[in-house]
Amino acid sequence: MTTHWDALRARYHDTKGRHILSLFDAPDRAASFSAQAGEMLFDYSKTNIDADTLDALLALVEAADVAGKREAMFSGQPINDTEGRAVLHTALRNLDGGPVMVQGKDVMPGVLETLARMRAYAEEVRGSAITDVVNIGIGGSDLGPAMAVQALAPYHDGPRCHFVSNVDGAHIADTLRGLDAKTTLVIVASKTFTTIETMTNARTAKAWMADHGGDPEKQFAALSTAGDLTAAFGIPAQRVFGFEDWVGGRYSMWGPIGLSLMIAIGPKAFDAFLRGGQAMDVHFRAADWSENLPVLLALVGVWHAQVCGHASRAVLPYDQRLALLPAYFQQLEMESNGKRVQMDGTPVEVDSGPVVWGAAGTNGQHAFYQLIHQGTRVIPCEFMIAAEGHEPELAHHHKLLIANCLAQSEALMRGRPIEEAREKMAAKGLTGAELERQAQHRVFEGNRPSVTLAYPMLDPFTLGQIVALYEHRVFVEGVILGINSFDQWGVELGKELATSLQPVVEGSSPATGKDGSTAQLVNFIHRHAG
Repeated sequence: MTTHWDALRARYHDTKGRHILSLFDAPDRAASFSAQAGEMLFDYSKTNIDADTLDALLALVEAADVAGKREAMFSGQPINDTEGRAVLHTALRNLDGGPVMVQGKDVMPGVLETLARMRAYAEEVRGSAITDVVNIGIGGSDLGPAMAVQALAPYHDGPRCHFVSNVDGAHIADTLRGLDAKTTLVIVASKTFTTIETMTNARTAKAWMADHGGDPEKQFAALSTAGDLTAAFGIPAQRVFGFEDWVGGRYSMWGPIGLSLMIAIGPKAFDAFLRGGQAMDVHFRAADWSENLPVLLALVGVWHAQVCGHASRAVLPYDQRLALLPAYFQQLEMESNGKRVQMDGTPVEVDSGPVVWGAAGTNGQHAFYQLIHQGTRVIPCEFMIAAEGHEPELAHHHKLLIANCLAQSEALMRGRPIEEAREKMAAKGLTGAELERQAQHRVFEGNRPSVTLAYPMLDPFTLGQIVALYEHRVFVEGVILGINSFDQWGVELGKELATSLQPVVEGSSPATGKDGSTAQLVNFIHRHAG
């Protein structure tokens, strides 16, 4: 792979001084550097990737054997080899595909049976007196369904959904305040049913329900494989929905972790969400590399992060209902590809995943776009926009939203040269040194790359497409980097230390052996917390 990285670095060296806008001298630039999956358009023409660079990036795909690794994933091979597991979240949305084998067994009958149980239970809840659902989880057991429930608000016709993740007591206290314990369902989402944050919140919710007239024996459900622990907690088997170890947490809302979403929007709309993901799976497996959205999105990411050295990436959905999407993608990418070694245990040849962050437009324009436009670091941007909103009576709002989205990507590319800035200051009557000083403040270097994902409307099918697109993008990037995108050992050390520190914080054990900073902070907490 070193030779391929060297070739890409040479391409960057040869083209880094070129202005992106100059590439549009070719009349077919936009069409040639875009691709579609169904009615979804991915436009990466506002980057400095040209035909030769794309060829070099595609050679990287071949050298990494993305096709072979892709087939290994879909066929149930244990590509998560540090844990000896298959990676088959795609099976959860394989509604009308063929068998999926894991160790000689077709897993699809079990997947479809669980989905049928979820549909039946969701309809039961939607037809009952339940008015509110509280999903208690953390990480993938929280971010995915919380994001999707907010994103698909126009399709809500079931109980209101709330999400609790933080072990901070304020989170569950603020969520439960104002709810009626008699008409609230609590869903505890933890595969092992031992996650300390989730179980602490679950016990608090159980006590609250019992103290306020609810019935925890009837108003709790679990998303877990630990049947013995869910039974001990008091949740009967018919309200426990399990999923296999080949479904990672941050890839899990296609199955039982998506129960809160199914309750909110109904089984039919949830099936449309699954079919959107399935459609992207089909596209990912069938489309040529040069027309393959996950591959192209991954290659743009690799070009910017690993070749150009841009350390962060902004995700900018111009849809208020996608406000949680940047955080969801942050976990998906940074937990998956934030690794230091390759599959064989040797150091990664290049920098691993970038910092992923962002916010919904147009709010971000009044917060951090100043840095994106005129800061000293280049931050590649990923815009998202729907052609149509869900509020036809407010169509003028959506047109203004689209105008802002398109204007931002154009401004990042085009910039404002010093000559234009001088003209503007001269028009205001400034002259001499003051004109020059004021003009410099108004210069935009431009030449800042962005991509745009456009789609007709944010509906369940489209959301499924978007999520699956980014899942596969992360997979392709991981294969190119030679890492395992499906473990997360980086979260373990902090958990272990937190467990050992808890009795120290509680005052039942001394801070012996702790570093001076930790001991000092514990003493401060003890003094001020009594």
